[in-house]
Amino acid sequence: MNTVQNNQNPKVKFIEIFEENSGQRIDNFLITQLKGVPKTRIYRIIRKGEVRVNKGRINNKYRLKPGDIVRIPPVRVAIRNDEVILQPTLKLSLENDIIYEDEVMIVLNKPSGFAVHGGSGISSGVIEGLRAIRPDNRFLELAHRIDKATSGCLLVAKKRSSLKALHDIFRENKVKKTYLALLVGQWERKSMLVTAPLLRSTGKGGERNVKVSRAGKFAETSFRRIQKYKDLTLVQASPKTGRTHQIRVHAAWLGHPIVGDERYGDAEVNRRLKDRGFKRLFLHAEQLQFAHPVTNEIMHFKAPLPDELQSQLDK
Repeated sequence: MNTVQNNQNPKVKFIEIFEENSGQRIDNFLITQLKGVPKTRIYRIIRKGEVRVNKGRINNKYRLKPGDIVRIPPVRVAIRNDEVILQPTLKLSLENDIIYEDEVMIVLNKPSGFAVHGGSGISSGVIEGLRAIRPDNRFLELAHRIDKATSGCLLVAKKRSSLKALHDIFRENKVKKTYLALLVGQWERKSMLVTAPLLRSTGKGGERNVKVSRAGKFAETSFRRIQKYKDLTLVQASPKTGRTHQIRVHAAWLGHPIVGDERYGDAEVNRRLKDRGFKRLFLHAEQLQFAHPVTNEIMHFKAPLPDELQSQLDK
């Protein structure tokens, strides 16, 4: 996407559309270009013909094509601070923990303790940090999300077309996701399929809470025991659906919450485990497997267990 200023009126912008914005509706494109401008104002300038594509009028449903030249009129934009402050540990991870990259996507081993995106009191997250250190990548968007406290495989799209394809395969449950989780207590079963429905609610502070409820949505998680310890059990968890906090809630419902889970676990148990060195949620998105959005080749990615988790298992 190139931005060219009009010499006669420097406040008018002409933007050339490239492949990464192909297929995007003009109203959504303008919302990203004119951040701080009310949507009602954006729809008004489209309706009045102030926004033009290839010198012609369009409606708000017009979908952009490569080579289109979009005229954006002078619009007063609210002052905003776009500075992204990158914590050194996140910057180091973003620069060194990329598992795979090609023309259409990036697979990153996300560190624990960082949200995947800014919002809800968080100034910036993994995706904002990635954009900051990759200014030449014109398009970088999350293909899915994992919790702030969870580490492991995170998929980022580098083109709008690949983002749509990846969203489709996640929505159709065509992605095989495998997590490693350390559960409280000795879990005697070798394997178990949990299909307890999950109901999500939002607290007064905006926090998301999930519980098993008949009124909830269908959720399915497969658990397989890997190793039993004295009072803990390492399992492999494969969620077939993608509900919020699914593995954490299903594990707690089984009576074996994940070590370090401050929301669904037991506070006293977590305190004792913290004294033993367990400082974080022991949940790691270890593997992703899916068909490449362009070549259709089956791709399999694996993120090694972080050192702080591996050292606890070794003890």
